[in-house]
Amino acid sequence: MQKEDKIFADGFSFKRNENAPDFVVGRLSMKVDEAIAFIKQHEKRGWIKLNVKTARSGNHYVELDTYEPKGGSDAEQAPAPKAKAKKSHHGETNDLPF
Repeated sequence: MQKEDKIFADGFSFKRNENAPDFVVGRLSMKVDEAIAFIKQHEKRGWIKLNVKTARSGNHYVELDTYEPKGGSDAEQAPAPKAKAKKSHHGETNDLPF
């Protein structure tokens, strides 16, 4: 299996602040002109997927997610079937799951 080259997301920067509260993961900054050009170049069906990763140096970077599942995209998969409504002993339908 051949490893693909990383595609760094031009115009995107992610930084963590170790002094921030626990609920703050980090800050994503975008250089508008570069980010828009990158998005236009790599969008598929109106979407772009980016991963925030940690380099060996400990710094974070933003990379284009090029993974595509076999058999099509996850957006094209059929939704899960809905549970059927159960009938009570009185013949009424009950949409409650219990």
